[in-house]
Amino acid sequence: MKYAKTDEAVSKLTPAQYRVTQENGTERPFTGEYNDNKEPGIYVDIVSGEPLFASSDKFDSGCGWPSFTKPIVPANVNELQDDAHGMVRTEVRSVHGDSHLGHVFADGPQDRGGLRYCINSASLRFIPRDEMEAEGYGAYLNQVEDI
Repeated sequence: MKYAKTDEAVSKLTPAQYRVTQENGTERPFTGEYNDNKEPGIYVDIVSGEPLFASSDKFDSGCGWPSFTKPIVPANVNELQDDAHGMVRTEVRSVHGDSHLGHVFADGPQDRGGLRYCINSASLRFIPRDEMEAEGYGAYLNQVEDI
């Protein structure tokens, strides 16, 4: 499967998705569609479709945004220094879609690597486990917990 940012994909974004992914915005905490999602599946870039995170790596950090311990495919995630807003943080962007996803922090579960990828729901599309094969993501089924 080929992943890329296209004008058509960008034109289909909602205003909130556009603000987050294209203008480096952030959704308000506890408002995102996937913050409380507990279904098995994977999360892909809303723009390019590239696989980003698996539900098996999602955890409740209490921060108000979906949190993950690691990317499903590390090569699909860029980590860049972000010193906007008077803070030094590490921004997370998708490689193929160049979408702003959120930030990564070193305060995640220590027994799972210690990282917390704090990701905006507006940058993601969720693919439920039982739809992964049909949508071309069958290769990642082994990274998602059984139903």
